[in-house]
Amino acid sequence: MVKKKEFTFRGKTLEELQTLSIREFADLLPARQRRTISRGFPEEHKKLIKKLESSGDKPVKTHCRGMIVLPNMVGKNIRIHKGNSFVSVIIIPEMIGLFFGELVLTRKRVEHHAPGIGATRSSSSVSVR
Repeated sequence: MVKKKEFTFRGKTLEELQTLSIREFADLLPARQRRTISRGFPEEHKKLIKKLESSGDKPVKTHCRGMIVLPNMVGKNIRIHKGNSFVSVIIIPEMIGLFFGELVLTRKRVEHHAPGIGATRSSSSVSVR
């Protein structure tokens, strides 16, 4: 019987992370995220944090792609804007420390099909009709 490995982030469990203050949590993050937190959250991010605390189980819509996933967001349903629509994301512990923009991609994956007319020498002999 295989026991599921418990989640840890830089040696701390999820419960330990949730008890840390934002400044203490920032010390565990990579440089870019640490700098973002040390400079202070913009007003939109502060509003989003308050809205997440009061939302309960309801999904929260946001355009804040620069927001960092904090430990108290785990288990929340967040709808992140990707340019033309909102994509629903359920935050799991492995997402802690990432930006929202990293979770929802704005561009589709490139899918190549058959070459078009004029793409190769042999296509010049093919009838356009």
